[in-house]
Amino acid sequence: MPFKKLHPDIQETLAALEITTPTPFQSKSIPVIKSGANVYCIAPAASGKTTALILTTLQKLKCKAVGNAPRAVVLVENKEKAMKLYDTFLFYTKHNSLRVYVGYEELHIDVQKSEIAMGIDILISTPKSMNKLFLTNGVSIADLKIFSIDDAEFLVQQSTYKAIMSITQSIHKCQYVLYSEKMHPMLERFEEYFMEYSKKVATG
Repeated sequence: MPFKKLHPDIQETLAALEITTPTPFQSKSIPVIKSGANVYCIAPAASGKTTALILTTLQKLKCKAVGNAPRAVVLVENKEKAMKLYDTFLFYTKHNSLRVYVGYEELHIDVQKSEIAMGIDILISTPKSMNKLFLTNGVSIADLKIFSIDDAEFLVQQSTYKAIMSITQSIHKCQYVLYSEKMHPMLERFEEYFMEYSKKVATG
């Protein structure tokens, strides 16, 4: 059972939520993500992809705040999805010291930079907002361990595709995990760039 091999803090939160059994997708994906490989996670809606993303992010960071620079980045399509994911992360991190921050295009970049500088562990952002942070040296990526993309279908849009390519070119060593309902040809193209030697976990 993948849950039994997760950090005790995560198991405690899952118990409080009365989540005892992983979904088939979580059973397949969590061990592969924990191995440190780049992973394409392909599964239908309601398969537990977002929960797997949160659990493996917390596991990677050992449920503990360290330093000031983000060690995990999660990209989402827009502000609405960013805020929803942020609220879910807050629930999972309320009993540990991890600091979660959310940024999006509508929030002024200088505000984001000053708040991030105060110290964060997990950064949830949209591609355009994240790219702007990169271009203005608003975020350090020196300690980045895991970079996840939730519902990655939106990356097939030209503007977000360019933003993700720009962001990933600046990152030299990091695990990438991409979650999607289908394996779009443009997502496959990332194998030539940042998704090198990636593994695929797919459930129908």
